[in-house]
Amino acid sequence: MADDLVIPITTDSDIVVARQKGRELAERIGFSRTDLTFIATAISEVARNITSYAGRGEIVFRIVDGAGRIGIHMEARDDGPGIGDVQRALEDGYSTAEGMGLGLPGARRLMDEFEVRSEAGVGTTVIMCKWGPDRG
Repeated sequence: MADDLVIPITTDSDIVVARQKGRELAERIGFSRTDLTFIATAISEVARNITSYAGRGEIVFRIVDGAGRIGIHMEARDDGPGIGDVQRALEDGYSTAEGMGLGLPGARRLMDEFEVRSEAGVGTTVIMCKWGPDRG
């Protein structure tokens, strides 16, 4: 598979770039239009969290192959303050900012695999994967 694609996230324009690059990568491997929208939306949500809470970070994209299917694996990483209560942050409607609290729970619903690793004062990593079409 191709090497990792790393997109630094520091500004709103970086969020747009990450969304576009992730969508392009997913389109190349055959995702449906609906899945492309899901992937782009999840990228936007986690990238927005980076700019809102950590100020800077990165999203790493990788094509993965497993059980006869191809997918897109994404890791959003930052060295920000971390999430004090990950379980609570994954609840619908919970937010420490003035947002609607749909970011992480919404992204989780859009992906096939979703994990949050966070440590106070160290940072947060959100790992997401969307599996695509069978390679038949």
